[in-house]
Amino acid sequence: MFIDLVFPDNNEDEFISIDSKLGYNALCFAYKFDSNNSDKYNELIKNKQKNTKLKLYFGILANFNEINQAKKFADLVLARSSEKNREVLESSKADILFDLEAQSREDFLHHRASGLNHVLCSLANKNRKIIGFSFRSVLNSRNRAQALGRISQNIKLCRKYKVKTLIASFAENPYEMRSPYDLISLFEVLGMHHKEAKESLTKI
Repeated sequence: MFIDLVFPDNNEDEFISIDSKLGYNALCFAYKFDSNNSDKYNELIKNKQKNTKLKLYFGILANFNEINQAKKFADLVLARSSEKNREVLESSKADILFDLEAQSREDFLHHRASGLNHVLCSLANKNRKIIGFSFRSVLNSRNRAQALGRISQNIKLCRKYKVKTLIASFAENPYEMRSPYDLISLFEVLGMHHKEAKESLTKI
């Protein structure tokens, strides 16, 4: 079952329509954490579910201090890479940490400043966290070659330390989405095995 993950802004119906046409079976709508609106989002998704064959899920994007509270409301809790990455992987209830490649540091001479290392990978493996790769970050990167190089390095680290990975569009606009087969092809070029890429599109 292929599943994509997106950040809607009152355009859920458009995401659902395009998701179906691209060949996905499921879609996770992720919203920024707001304890006052979480029940509203949950109800919205339940109502959308009545009119689509896609399986819909509810996700929350939370910062480190919000993660454990957000876990009470949603199917899935996401954290974007920050200075708290170790804490997210070590002690929080987040399910997915993503955008590690997006940090502003310059690459080193012999390796990439990819946001991931053996310590973080070991924690992710131990605590069953998923490392997410965002197609939107690649699409909108100012230095696409650098972003792709960092992702490639992180794929190798995740394989070495047996860390589960997720591939998704993370789109904010429906036209930032791509078919699961396009994403599989891209991530095979970046170093994933076909089975790894396929499983990373069904991970949620």
